[in-house]
Parts: sequence; C-alpha cells; structure tokens
Amino acid sequence: MKADYSVQFVTRAAKELKDCPTGQIRKIITQIDALSQNPRPINAIKLKGNTENIWRIRVGDYRVIYHISDSIKIVTIRHIRHRKDAYRL
Repeated sequence: MKADYSVQFVTRAAKELKDCPTGQIRKIITQIDALSQNPRPINAIKLKGNTENIWRIRVGDYRVIYHISDSIKIVTIRHIRHRKDAYRL
C-alpha cells in the first residue's frame, strides 16, 4: 500500500493561489489534493536544469510548481502561476 504524502504551501504559493481567478481556484485545489495520493501523476513534468526534485502540473492556463521530498513524504507547493509567468522564478 502506498503511503500518502503531506502537502504544504510556502507562503508565496498560498498568496499566488488567492490571486488566481475564482473559477480556477477550485480546479487547482483539486489537483493539489490529488498530489497527496500520487505526487507524480501522468501529466506531471520534472523541470529541467535543476538538481532538486522539482515538478510541475498544468491546471488550465495555470502551472503548479512543487518539490517532492520522498524520504519524509512531503509535497511542497512552491508556485502557482499563470503559464506566461510560471517559469520566471
């Protein structure tokens, strides 16, 4: 049986979520909740150019960028941004 991961937000990501359009917030939260069961869903992409375990999922025009800590079973949401701004970290 696969252990569940805990999902946490950095302060910046929580603010970015609040700034999203109301209609998108529910969709984004649903996808983030699913990461606790499977932090590497089929549509997740590991970001290139970094040595950390940084991934992203697409939710409409928004990107959720997160870090996976497998040893302690934590998914840390780092950014929730519109696709045009997502990779300007």
